[in-house]
Amino acid sequence: METGRLEAFSDGVFAIAVTLLVLDVKVPEVSGSLGAALAHQWPVYASYAVSFLTVGIMWVNHHTMLRHFDRADRPFLLINVLFLMAVSFVPFPTAVVSAYFRESESATTAALAYGLTMVVVALMFNLVWRYGTYNGRLLREGYDRREVSGISRTYLLGPLMYAVATVAALANAYLSLALFAALAVFWALSGAIFGRDEEPLTP
Repeated sequence: METGRLEAFSDGVFAIAVTLLVLDVKVPEVSGSLGAALAHQWPVYASYAVSFLTVGIMWVNHHTMLRHFDRADRPFLLINVLFLMAVSFVPFPTAVVSAYFRESESATTAALAYGLTMVVVALMFNLVWRYGTYNGRLLREGYDRREVSGISRTYLLGPLMYAVATVAALANAYLSLALFAALAVFWALSGAIFGRDEEPLTP
């Protein structure tokens, strides 16, 4: 079957996921200064920005990835559904970080939950790509084997770098969140930095 319906469904899930992220940004209850109350919510803004940018880059790269395929089979559709299930889960650990990051005893757990989710998402992204490219089973006619091999190596960076950011939470939760923020910016700028507009690096 063609990939059109798969792309349409995927776009819908991504749209819902990023919309759910903003629902955690709420007007604070003010007993004193509004400015202080707004500033106190900084983990909410930070986690929202990092997650929105990360999910957005996932959508861009998912769209770019699917351009290499001209058909889909049932296992491919099911693997893509599992990937989307992981993506749609991102708002939950984002909300956990927002709620508990200021509490020293819970910050590490919150950062680990966030990081493990991102690792799973990145692994599922790789699984979608590797199933579709195995022996060229779903690739467009005349594909370049060297290009596909290079993209496969590039995609491996995502799980590895997210794993490093996750493990960093064991040492310092703030460091972990900073690394996730840096990765989000890196993925967003990677196309411009490396001149890979057609195939950007991926989380």
